[in-house]
Amino acid sequence: MEKKVFRDLILNYWRNVDKKILISFLVLFTLGLFFSFSSTSTLASERLDKDNYFFFSKHLIFSVFAIVLMVFISLINLNIIKKSIIPLFFISLALLILVNFYGIEIKGSRRWLNLYIFQLQPVEILKPFFILVTATLLSLTDKKKFLLNYFLSFLILFIVVILLINQPDIGQSILLIITWGTLIFLSGVNVFLILSMALIFFAFLASLLIILPEKFGYIAKRLSTFLDPEKGDSFQSEKALEAIRQGGLKGRGMGEGILKDSVPEAHTDYIIAVITEEFGSMISILIIFIFLYVAFRVTKICINEKEDYLKISLAGLITILIYQTFIHIGVNTTLLPTTGMTLPFLSYGGSSLIGSSILAGVILNYTKNRYEND
Repeated sequence: MEKKVFRDLILNYWRNVDKKILISFLVLFTLGLFFSFSSTSTLASERLDKDNYFFFSKHLIFSVFAIVLMVFISLINLNIIKKSIIPLFFISLALLILVNFYGIEIKGSRRWLNLYIFQLQPVEILKPFFILVTATLLSLTDKKKFLLNYFLSFLILFIVVILLINQPDIGQSILLIITWGTLIFLSGVNVFLILSMALIFFAFLASLLIILPEKFGYIAKRLSTFLDPEKGDSFQSEKALEAIRQGGLKGRGMGEGILKDSVPEAHTDYIIAVITEEFGSMISILIIFIFLYVAFRVTKICINEKEDYLKISLAGLITILIYQTFIHIGVNTTLLPTTGMTLPFLSYGGSSLIGSSILAGVILNYTKNRYEND
C-alpha cells in the first residue's frame, strides 16, 4: 500500500512538474559538481595539505542535500508554502541579525555564522524569502492599503540593506535593491516613484562613504580601480580576464588552468573564469544559455498566470537569479566592479547551494500544472 502511494506521488509529481525547468536545474547542479572538483583539487592538496577530494566531497554532500531540498519544496502544497513564507523570512532575518553579534570575520567582512558543520551565510537563505514576502505585499488588492503595502516592502528592504551594509556586503545590497525595484516596476508603480526611492538609497550609500570612510572607503576604492585600473589593485580582475582570454573557444583542458592557483576564492567568486579557462567559452555560453532558457520558460508561464501573487513571485525569483548570474559574469569580465558574488548552482559553498535550491524549489512548485481537484 505504501509503495503504491509513493509511486502515485512520484507519477503525479512527474506529470505536473515543468520537466524542462527541472532538468535545467539538475544539469546546473551536476555541472557545479564537476567544476568543483576541477577548481578545488589542487587547492586542497597543495595549499591546505588535504586530500584532493576534500572540497569536492563537501560540495557533493551539499549538492545532494540541495537537490533533495529542491524536490521537497517543489512537492509541498502551495497553501503550505504561502503560510510558511513570513515565519521563514523572519527566521532568516534573525540569522542575518545574529551575524552582527556572533558572525565570523573573514578578510574584514562579517558575513558568516559558524554552525560547526559548515559556515552559513544567512543572506543566501534570506534572498528567496525576501522576494516572496515582497510579492505577498505587492499582490494584496486592497486599494486603501496600496501605499502602505509598498511602504512596508520598502521598509523591509531598508532593514535588510542596513544589516548587509554593516557586514559590509554592498554586492548583495545592490542585488536586492535592483531586484526590489524591478518588482515594484512590474507591479505597476509610477516610474518616478521608483526613481525617487533609488535616489534615496544611493544618496544614503554615498553619505556612508563620507561619514564612515574607514569602514566603507573600500567601496570608493573599488569604483576608482574599476574606472582606472592603474589607481588600485586590480590583480584578481585582470587575472580572471586573462584566464578567459587564455581559455579561448575550447579551453586549455581540465586541470590545466592557472587561475584557481593564483587567485584566492577562485572556486567561488571567479568560477566562470575558471570554467572558461579550462573548458572554453563554448561551455560558458552553454551555461549562460541554460540560465536564459529557465528565464524564458518562467517568463512564458508568468505571462499566462492569472494569480498576481504567483506572477510577481516568479518574476522576482527569476529576476534575482538572472541578475546574480550576470553580476558574477560581469565581475569576471571586468564589466562590473568586484562584488564577491557567487554563481548560482555552480560556485562552491553550502550557503549558496542551499539558497539556490530554495529558489529553484519554489520556482518548480509555482510553475507546476494545477487542477481544481488538487
